[in-house]
Amino acid sequence: MSIRPVKRLIKSKPTLEGAGVHLRRAFGFGNTKDFDPFLLLDDFRNDVPEDYLAGFPWHPHRGIETITYVLAGTVAHGDSIGNSGVIGAGDVQRREKTFQRSRQE
Repeated sequence: MSIRPVKRLIKSKPTLEGAGVHLRRAFGFGNTKDFDPFLLLDDFRNDVPEDYLAGFPWHPHRGIETITYVLAGTVAHGDSIGNSGVIGAGDVQRREKTFQRSRQE
């Protein structure tokens, strides 16, 4: 495996996602070819719980894997097939690809 050099530094952008969650998106907008194989990177760092407690309505993760890592605090997560858990500071959670059909299909 080769290591790619840093091409440029990118400043994250404030973004509203899900049911009104305030986050900062480092990438996942515009041209993402430089980040392949990653689709997006969101930073949920926040000291105002009201900015993120609304969470995310049901949504499919078809054909992708998600990785969550926690620097401080805790994160609770549940998926469409009933898996759930809480991870804390220093923890990493990897969710495998899911190929489920969305509820609208």
